Amino acid sequence: MAASFVRSCSRASRAITTVRFMSNVPENTVYGGPKSQNPNQRVTLTQLRQKHRKGEPITMVTAYDYPSAVHIDTAGIDVCLVGDSAAMVVHGYDTTLPISLEEMLVHCRAVARGAKRPLLVGDLPFGTYESSTNQAVDTAVRVLKEGGMDAIKLEGGSPSRITAAKSIVEAGIAVMGHVGLTPQAISVLGGFRPQGKNIASAVKVVETAMALQEAGCFSVVLECVPPPVAAAATSALNIPTIGIGAGPFCSGQVLVYHDLLGMMQHPHHAKVTPKFCKQYAQVGEVINKALLEYKEEVSKHFFPGPSHSPYKIASRDLDGFLSELQKLGLDKAASAAAASAEKMEPSDSSSSQ
Repeated sequence: MAASFVRSCSRASRAITTVRFMSNVPENTVYGGPKSQNPNQRVTLTQLRQKHRKGEPITMVTAYDYPSAVHIDTAGIDVCLVGDSAAMVVHGYDTTLPISLEEMLVHCRAVARGAKRPLLVGDLPFGTYESSTNQAVDTAVRVLKEGGMDAIKLEGGSPSRITAAKSIVEAGIAVMGHVGLTPQAISVLGGFRPQGKNIASAVKVVETAMALQEAGCFSVVLECVPPPVAAAATSALNIPTIGIGAGPFCSGQVLVYHDLLGMMQHPHHAKVTPKFCKQYAQVGEVINKALLEYKEEVSKHFFPGPSHSPYKIASRDLDGFLSELQKLGLDKAASAAAASAEKMEPSDSSSSQ
């Protein structure tokens, strides 16, 4: 009896250890944990719902790698989306369609290593969930198990997409919907076009968002729709809406890391920086300036100087090294080594300081 109880406790302990770092774990479980989270722990779906009920805006940023994830984590952003927009922003494609699931999983894992606090949401890439509900569930499972995500996002509101969302939720995976401009559907949309600009399209946005809620989605992204349409959808739903190019009346907002930082300064990249994006910095200009300065200093032999050549060889060892080079008949190499050592010696003015 006692041994059985110990084994049960041991299994419970292992279970808690396994799930404690997942953000979609309920606040109270049959094992008595996890406890209420502090600001340094992962954002949960429960916390997002609480913010939504209180009318507090939800912040979300799209990122694709470890460094950007660390910055998002440090800033205290609520949700980090690993978007299939990586196809355009990181890989240089004109659309989101070419990126594969394997490539998305690489991005997901990198972000998961860097962002410890935000809820992590991974996009299901085009071609990985449309064929059947089994395919959709299998892909979603991989995004969580292999990508380290807490939830997935899928685009569109066709009956098959609604069914896929419902099946994924029933499989125990949190789903974020996405309506309005759905980049994966540019083949039928005729390009990157805003939606909801006429009566039929506006009604469809609201109805699709409601259908995704009915399917069990915990949130819906509204992309490139007029503010009144986004306001109507937000009012009609009991779950948060996340706007991107949809005006200020959503429950939260999302922007792409590179876009909001102004990293895409080159004219060739203007096509992937949307006009609805506010640039909170001009990081691209700073990067370009730094690279030009680096190129100039290397070209003029200014870099690296003594202060950036920190690894020293003792004078006795240097003499021995020069002697060995001469024994090998490498007089020219010995002279080069001696001359370089002399140049690396601090000047009298610097040593006196």
